[in-house]
Amino acid sequence: MARVAEEKKLIDNLEVGKDKVKVNMLQYADDTMFFCEANSKSGFNIKAILHCFELASGLRVNFLKSRLGGTGMDHVSLQRFTAILNCDTMISPFVYLGLPVGWSHKHSAFWNGVIEKVQARLSRWKRRCLSMAGRICLIRSVLSSIPLFFMSLFKLPSGVVEKLVRIQRNFLWG
Repeated sequence: MARVAEEKKLIDNLEVGKDKVKVNMLQYADDTMFFCEANSKSGFNIKAILHCFELASGLRVNFLKSRLGGTGMDHVSLQRFTAILNCDTMISPFVYLGLPVGWSHKHSAFWNGVIEKVQARLSRWKRRCLSMAGRICLIRSVLSSIPLFFMSLFKLPSGVVEKLVRIQRNFLWG
């Protein structure tokens, strides 16, 4: 339904990236995230799509769990759209599927969650009880894989690389 609405120009989707890829929706499991221009036409048509989904599937959209967020739009417009969709507002930046949305990946604050995950994992291990080979194995298999999900989408800044290497080095040598 979202594709048909896009083809008929009922929803003004977003263009992202250097190649101007058109995006109007992302879905994962039972989550759906719509992306569109902030205009009342798109807002009303998204509500109609959700209502058609309810009629076709027999399922109900839980608007009490639904959130609406806006990037680069004023608070009054955001409130108007939440009234159309009968849902709450979402404060940007937010975290979706473990990734911060609405932050620049070039700033080190974007990567704080990754660094905290590495440090939290290290706090559970007792360095003194592990051999040098055991520490190397944990660094290579566990610590090095924690930032991979983020790195599959964003380029890791050199300052963050230095922090992660320093944490691993300190764990290895104490």
